[in-house]
Amino acid sequence: MSQARPRRVGVVMGGSSGEREVSLRSGAAVAAALEGRGHQVVRLELPDDAAAASRTIQSAHIDVAFLALHGRHGEDGCVQGLLELLGIPYTGSSVLASALAMDKQKSKELFRLHNVPTPPYYAVTTEDELDDIETMHGSFGFPVVVKPRGEGSSLGVKKAESISDLVKALRAALELDDVVLVERYIAGIEVNVGLLDGRPLGAIEIVPKSGLYDYEAKYTPGMTEYFMPARLSPTRYRGVLNLADRAARALGVTGPCRVDLLVTRGENEYVLEVNTLPGMTETSLLPKIAADAGYDFASLCEAILASARLYAPRRKAPVRESSPRLESASFAPVASVARKIA
Repeated sequence: MSQARPRRVGVVMGGSSGEREVSLRSGAAVAAALEGRGHQVVRLELPDDAAAASRTIQSAHIDVAFLALHGRHGEDGCVQGLLELLGIPYTGSSVLASALAMDKQKSKELFRLHNVPTPPYYAVTTEDELDDIETMHGSFGFPVVVKPRGEGSSLGVKKAESISDLVKALRAALELDDVVLVERYIAGIEVNVGLLDGRPLGAIEIVPKSGLYDYEAKYTPGMTEYFMPARLSPTRYRGVLNLADRAARALGVTGPCRVDLLVTRGENEYVLEVNTLPGMTETSLLPKIAADAGYDFASLCEAILASARLYAPRRKAPVRESSPRLESASFAPVASVARKIA
């Protein structure tokens, strides 16, 4: 009896977002880990051009896609939609959940709907006059955090202490997105929770030396300290895991994800965002959290691969019963009547 052909696993990386280089590092690490576990791996580095990216995936003839993409057009449901159309199971969340999680404004709206605490905010668009931002800001107060609506890896995130700081941060952020959120700055401990298939794995504490966990703090060695597990009381630790789970469920997120939260001294917790395709280098946060839960990097990649699926329902076309009257009828009289009416 002939053995079944081994599955071709496409590790999809690169893309056109500002996080391309991070994605390439994630993809290389995942591909190496899966190859080490005996999988037939195809490394798919997507180019900037969307049509070329689609051709790259289609021509690879893969059986399943491990998504190591980050940012726009990779984490926001676009590639997920393409894979649904092609019938290729993929890791991570559905098209809808991916889009909602990437959209910080929609995420916050759903958090509020599901009673998930999140910092107060307002939105500024390219249509707004920045010269009038003081009126718009009103009594919102300072400091605030400015962040593009649909970017990841803290791209464009800045802290503003005054109106002049705010205008400068908004101008920079609006270069990256048409909508920017101005969020109330809340002093607290930044904690990230890793989840896998709806199960919280643990929480890591992040201490950026600059005070703000921005792009530079994330990817510059020595700029941030990490404490695993987070230095919280057992009761608060369980509460943080529960809140992260509620946030992921509010957006319909599945598979691997990372939930970013703030924990204050006043016994309050706030959800900042949910990341549906977190970094997957061996030094990224989700692998750090998973390691504390007993997963080495290769085992984590294997578990994520096992969760790959399609989300869109596959329904058979309904069988229509033919009508003898319609089949035998001539439609010429209908056309004749139409001419008379005209």
